[in-house]
Amino acid sequence: MANGRFIAYYRVSTLQQGQSGLGLEAQQSAVHAYLNGGAWELLAEFTEVETGKGANALGRRPRLAEALSVAKKLKATLVIAKLDRLARNVHFISGLIETGVEFVAADMPQANKVMMHMHAVMSEWERDQISARTKAALAAARERGVKLGNPQNLTANIEERQEAADAFANKLRGLVDGMKARGLSQRAMVAELNNLGIKTSRGAEWSLIQLQRVLSRLKEAA
Repeated sequence: MANGRFIAYYRVSTLQQGQSGLGLEAQQSAVHAYLNGGAWELLAEFTEVETGKGANALGRRPRLAEALSVAKKLKATLVIAKLDRLARNVHFISGLIETGVEFVAADMPQANKVMMHMHAVMSEWERDQISARTKAALAAARERGVKLGNPQNLTANIEERQEAADAFANKLRGLVDGMKARGLSQRAMVAELNNLGIKTSRGAEWSLIQLQRVLSRLKEAA
């Protein structure tokens, strides 16, 4: 049960998400659900639209800087929907802690600053592992003689595929939410998708891992 004065901060990671509201409503709902009950006051809400890339991520987020300033001045707690909405960067989280402003994540309300810092450590490690595996796969492909083409084109193609996969997953959001509301297991969801004749993005029948990938994308977008 939340008590005290709060400043809410929401972040969407691309201009497209900012324009469409993708993920923003879910973040607002999560924060309001966390604040539900108790004696609390939501003093202000700040929404950031940016990439979050670069070494000085905190400096590239003026709305966050403003939210922190207001929270410090009013002795309020900064509340966010998910810790991942701030960053998966240890240095960034450390910088937030050093501001002296109290902050809480609605998805980890019992977590103290040490726990949040450890979460950031693990998230950064996971990101680095994905990057290392990608680089190793590309190196192995080169050794086999595979022509990868212009690195910029490769990056663009990867981004295009990710955007297409995100769009496909979002088309299924209503159906997936309905199946979840009915209490279907993931295996039952796979069976229902196949029974309904709904194909994967590649026009194939569904498997458990393909469903889990879609669920993961929907969770990331929330």
